[in-house]
Amino acid sequence: MNLQLSNDGLQIEVTGHGPPLVMLHGWAMHSGVFAPLVRALSSHFECWLVDLPGHGRSGASLPLQRAIVADALLGRVPDGFWLGWSLGGVIALEAALRAPRRVHGLIEIASSPRFVCGPDWPYAVETAIFTQFGEDLERDYQGTIDRFLLLEVNGDEHARRELRWLREQLAARPPCAQHALVDGLELLASTDLRAGLAELVAPSLWIGGRRDRLIPAAAMAAAAVMAPDGRLLTLERAGHAPFLSQPEQVAQAIVSFALG
Repeated sequence: MNLQLSNDGLQIEVTGHGPPLVMLHGWAMHSGVFAPLVRALSSHFECWLVDLPGHGRSGASLPLQRAIVADALLGRVPDGFWLGWSLGGVIALEAALRAPRRVHGLIEIASSPRFVCGPDWPYAVETAIFTQFGEDLERDYQGTIDRFLLLEVNGDEHARRELRWLREQLAARPPCAQHALVDGLELLASTDLRAGLAELVAPSLWIGGRRDRLIPAAAMAAAAVMAPDGRLLTLERAGHAPFLSQPEQVAQAIVSFALG
């Protein structure tokens, strides 16, 4: 595994063989969470595992803002496929819209072009949820992170095992920078990429769990319809992290989508 760290403070680990696959994790996590999926994909792809700003081993000097992070990564990674889970999916989608010739295909896992409800978008959570998480971080950092982990695994058939895995992964790297977590919540609360989604050039694969309590399966289905070449995979017994409970099935879908 090759480790890259540049002046922007972003850590990127590269492993595997094949076409490049940039992998972006979700809020309050780091790239180590993809380990089960990487084991299944590294014989098919060269995996570029990114720690987002203020997460994992990446510094927090770069603002966790959609366009800034997408541009920074486009300056670091080769042309290829991009995969984003939850918050990471927002940045991956931004990159695909900003550099359509460089992103050959987009894999969105438990992500959405819009994370909050609106009159014309019921497939999300209320804005107040993000506000509450931000306020709770000020009072009880560790308790807030743990409650979020519970939400991520809630509903999955292997919830206990996944919760233990997520806690172990978080403990393996430095704690997330609090201001980066707040920035991430603000990013999620303010993002609406539905209009851009209709102009997406790259083919896209949307993978969601039927039991997801954060991103409803209906959001993934709606996004797949809005994208010009969108495809959908809904895993019936999975929650917000389907690549943990069913890594082989998720990997098989990615390989079929990207490599035919």
